[in-house]
Amino acid sequence: MFDDVSGRYDFLNRVMTLGQDGAWRDAMWRAVPEDARVVLDLCTGSGVSLPGLRRPGRVVLGMDVSFAMLEVAQEQQGRTGWAPRLACADAFHLPLRDGALDAVTIAFGVRNLRPRPAAMAELARVLRPGGTLVVLEASAPAPGPLHPFHAFWVRHMIPLFGRLSPDPSAYRYLSASIFEFGHGPQLVADMTGAGFTLAREKAFLLGATRLWVARRSGKVGQNHTGDFSAVRNARGDSGENRVVPAAGPPPRRAPGSGCRRHERRAHRRALRYALVVYAKLNAALPVGTSSSGPRCGRS
Repeated sequence: MFDDVSGRYDFLNRVMTLGQDGAWRDAMWRAVPEDARVVLDLCTGSGVSLPGLRRPGRVVLGMDVSFAMLEVAQEQQGRTGWAPRLACADAFHLPLRDGALDAVTIAFGVRNLRPRPAAMAELARVLRPGGTLVVLEASAPAPGPLHPFHAFWVRHMIPLFGRLSPDPSAYRYLSASIFEFGHGPQLVADMTGAGFTLAREKAFLLGATRLWVARRSGKVGQNHTGDFSAVRNARGDSGENRVVPAAGPPPRRAPGSGCRRHERRAHRRALRYALVVYAKLNAALPVGTSSSGPRCGRS
């Protein structure tokens, strides 16, 4: 379905949000801590949420199950330098190690992840303790005086605009999925059940869209629970623990250490030269792609 609408997806989003989607994404970007070094934009689609996440020194990943959407993102974001690394992946089986991420953003995609508790559990797995989850999503009309107007817009206007799309049924699905998603309480419950703590919630356009910022429970820097029997001890060949010698006068330099020092300097010079050559060549390093183009798959 998303493959079929990839060509006009961003244009129709701007129309249906009355041009406000850019400001909402800006609020999502600001919620990501500046010191986050590895950030995943899940359900990245055409990559419109990726530019605001880019920082020097930060690795930005974009993952989506729609191959055609990722092709659009690749064209817009490029392949070199600090360009986001794109991968076609299943949100319920992300190709990432436990605690690999500092932050995750999801813009207008979390309502498509069902069952949601399983999706939240997978995000908790790949986020480090203390990591940030930022969700931006269209919400169903909440009880109140504006409920009839909001409900009319979602139920009738979104499918109407969807007629401009190659697949109008996708926008009928969009309307139905917004009502099914609700206005947020169930999402917060699913986050809490997966080990997240809600830090902030904000409504835009009188509640038509909402932003949730949550933290992965656990102290920053806390180690993950693991099988300590699989951790190898620092033992000698005999199996005995090595003994750390007591502090004393520094050992005498062994013969030939001067040559080794010059050899290390030569290695460092060669490495610096190789890095300069690599930077000039501006080699492309896409993640999840090969010479024949991106591939879908799981690790």
